[in-house]
Amino acid sequence: MNKIKFNYLYRDGSNYKSWGEMVFSNPEQLALSEIEAKLVDAFLPDKLFIASQISIPEKFLFANRQFTKYDHCYHEFDCVEICEENLTDNSNRSITDFLKDVEMASKHGWKAFDVLERA
Repeated sequence: MNKIKFNYLYRDGSNYKSWGEMVFSNPEQLALSEIEAKLVDAFLPDKLFIASQISIPEKFLFANRQFTKYDHCYHEFDCVEICEENLTDNSNRSITDFLKDVEMASKHGWKAFDVLERA
C-alpha cells in the first residue's frame, strides 16, 4: 500500500527554514491531487497553519537559539507525495484521518499564539 508523505516547514521572516514531514497510511488510496486540494482549501492563505492544532511536530528555529523579531507561530504546507517510508504519525492516523483533523482545525479557526510562550 502506498503511503503519503506530508511535507511542511517553518520559515522565519529572514527566510531561514526548518523542514518537517509526516508519513500517513492511505488505505482509501486517495489521489495526491485530492489530498492537496483539501489541504490548501483548509489552510490559511499562503498554505499557513498552526502545527499543534493538527498534532504534528512544531519545527520552530528558535528551539535551539534565542527568539528573534522574525519568529512567528505559523508553519507552511509544502507538498504531499507518495512514499514507501515507515509511518511516522504517533496517533497512527491515515491520511483521511489527518485531513479530517485539518478540516476540523480550519472550521474552528487557526489560533495564532505568541511564540514567546514556546521559546
